[in-house]
Amino acid sequence: MQIEVTRSARRRKTVQARVVDGVLHIAIPAHLTAEEEAHWVGEMKRRIARSDGAGRVDIAARAGRLAKRYGFPSPESIEWSTRQRTLWGSTTPASRKIRLSTRLAAYPTWVLDYVIVHELAHLVESNHSSAFWELVEQYPLAERARGYLIARGEAGD
Repeated sequence: MQIEVTRSARRRKTVQARVVDGVLHIAIPAHLTAEEEAHWVGEMKRRIARSDGAGRVDIAARAGRLAKRYGFPSPESIEWSTRQRTLWGSTTPASRKIRLSTRLAAYPTWVLDYVIVHELAHLVESNHSSAFWELVEQYPLAERARGYLIARGEAGD
């Protein structure tokens, strides 16, 4: 993928990236060093690749199958989120909306399924009570998936 970096004196802190016609356009503050620019180019390439990977996974279909298999209510909506930095998923029980970090798109499907089951369980039990964990433990690879996430250094909820 071709990359174009634009430095802007008006941009103070933020770095922004978008793909237009196959070109990755990255806007950075003008004051960044060459080393900082290289860091942000690499970071933005990773983020775009992760978002592309997320687009290839039909999480609504996966969530529907898992909800049916484990007896959970279906979510009203489930979507990828690029804003989930410390959590791999979140659920709003009142609206039955689930958001999953795009970071999960690069993980094995059994880890993604675990996070979906975890979030679906929040539609029944909104906290992390023992009843909640009993629901999550229905997923046969729950312990293994938690271990995988911990090993990746991402033990958030």
